[in-house]
Amino acid sequence: MGWLADRRRNKLLQTPFPADWRDILDTNVAIYGLLPAQHQARLRELTQIFVAESHWEGCGGLVVDDEIKVTIAASAAQMALGKGPDLFADVGSIFVYPSAVVTKRADVAVYTSPTPVADGFAIDGQAHPKGPVVLAWDAALDGALDPSDGRNVVVHEIAHKIDFLDGLANGTPVLPNKRARQAWRAAFEPAFAAHRERAAWGLPSLIRDYATIDPAEYFACACETFFEQPDQMRAELPEVHAQLAAFFAANRPDL
Repeated sequence: MGWLADRRRNKLLQTPFPADWRDILDTNVAIYGLLPAQHQARLRELTQIFVAESHWEGCGGLVVDDEIKVTIAASAAQMALGKGPDLFADVGSIFVYPSAVVTKRADVAVYTSPTPVADGFAIDGQAHPKGPVVLAWDAALDGALDPSDGRNVVVHEIAHKIDFLDGLANGTPVLPNKRARQAWRAAFEPAFAAHRERAAWGLPSLIRDYATIDPAEYFACACETFFEQPDQMRAELPEVHAQLAAFFAANRPDL
């Protein structure tokens, strides 16, 4: 039923991008100002689609307004500049809390190393296969405001959703053929193993050490680094960078 989605999206994009939404992009989403004009226009379109096609729900007393929707949607939209909105096929509901969420256990696919608190663990984000994306608004805003620190909770959790599209949380997204899957493994598996070894010795890595939990977290953390620190990744992890650039069809010169 892809033609129905295309028809709906084309109709949606006939509506001009709201001026106050553009102000939100200018104020909150730093990456928007770094893009060339044609990519800014495409990011606005993808933001409109993401906002419209997601179910938004405020939690913990938070009222989800346009600032929250546009900031989160635009942060995700940068990932789809090359591939289009179908990349977000597993993104249905976005649950937004004011700040860190307390969960009873350290579930798979959390954004940061869970911080123990009295009632469980505090997390900034979580992605569920075929389920919602949970985000802390303060962390999502921080990630949007600083596009170069290697941390972006929205990118991380949407990366998990991209990983889930083949039904597996294994750090390998849907790829076109066996050769592409072999090339992906040849880049990611040794990089993941080397990162784990460095972490065991207490040595630093470009990608944060939370990535060493499993291949799914390595992929999600690598996506953060790819979109926020592409030059460093190209220099230090050229094979991983090349695979991510090919997957996201990145035609931005800064990536």
